[in-house]
Amino acid sequence: MAVYTEVTIQEAQALIDQLQLGTVTALQGIQGGIENTNYFVSSSQGEFVLTLFERLTMEQLPFYLQLTRHLAQKGIAVPAPQQDLAGQLLFMLNGKPAAVVQRLDGSSQLQPQVAHCAALGETLARMHMAAQDFELQQPNLRGLSWWNETVPLVLNYIPEHLQALLQSELQHQNEVAQRAAYSQLPKGPVHADLFRDNAMFVGERLSGIFDFYFAGVDTWLFDLCVVLNDWCIDLATGELDQPRLQALLDAYQSVRPLTANERSLMADLVRAAALRFWISRLWDYYLPRQASMLVPHDPAHFERVLKARIASPLVLA
Repeated sequence: MAVYTEVTIQEAQALIDQLQLGTVTALQGIQGGIENTNYFVSSSQGEFVLTLFERLTMEQLPFYLQLTRHLAQKGIAVPAPQQDLAGQLLFMLNGKPAAVVQRLDGSSQLQPQVAHCAALGETLARMHMAAQDFELQQPNLRGLSWWNETVPLVLNYIPEHLQALLQSELQHQNEVAQRAAYSQLPKGPVHADLFRDNAMFVGERLSGIFDFYFAGVDTWLFDLCVVLNDWCIDLATGELDQPRLQALLDAYQSVRPLTANERSLMADLVRAAALRFWISRLWDYYLPRQASMLVPHDPAHFERVLKARIASPLVLA
C-alpha cells in the first residue's frame, strides 16, 4: 500500500465531508503493499482507511466494494465501505477512483500461531459460503490468463535455470486447468490475496479481513491454497508447518468440507498459488512503478515456496 498519489488533509476533508464522517484530525500514508495509495484517516467520528486506486478502473471497482458490503451484511468481519447520502461507495479524488472504509481494530499477526490459523480457516470458509449469492461477476484478474501474459515480460530478467522452472510450472498449471476434475471445483467470489498482513487480530480473535482489491470469481480451493502458502509456512524455507496447516484445514472443513476433487487437486493448486505470487513479485520487482514509500517484495520468497511445494507435494490424509 505504497503512496503513489499524494493527498493533503484539505483534499481528504472534502471527501470526508461528502460522507458526513466529521472533521479530519490526522492523515497518514500507509507503507506496505504495492498496488494502491492508502492513508489512515482519523476524524472526529472514528478511524478510517482512504484508498486511491492506481490500476483498477471505475468499471472494475464496484465488484470489490459491493462484495465487501455484501459480506459485512452477512456478518463476515470485513471493513464496510462508507457511502454518501445517495448510496454511492466510489468517488474521484485527485484524478483517481477512491473509497473510504472502516479501520479494523487490532493488528496483523505476522507470526501466526495455531489459534490464529484456526480462526482464519473458519472465517475463510464462512466467507466463501456467504459470497455464494453475490450477484456481480468478475474473474480473478491475476488468474491463469494473466500468468500467461506476464511470464514473457519477466522471463529475460532471471537466470536460465529459473526461466526453465517458471516455464515448466506455467505449462503444468495450464494442463491442470484442462482437467475434468478442475472444471468441477466449486467456485465463487474469493479474496485471492489473504496474506498475514491482510487480517487483523485482537489477541487470538480475528477482528477482520481486509484489502479485497484482488478479489474475483475463482475456485475456493485456490483461495484456500493462497492462505496455506502464507499462514502455514516457515518464511525462511517455505516449508509447511504441520500444526498450523492442520489447524487451518480442520477449522475450514468444520464449516465447509473439501470435495473429493478438491482433495485430489490440492497438491497442484498450492503450486498454482505459489506460482501466481512468484510471477507478480517478479513483475513488481523488475518492472516497478514510481511511488513514495514503495518497497517491492522479494521474488525469491515465492520461488522457494514453489520449489518446496514441488519437492514435497501436499497430500491430505
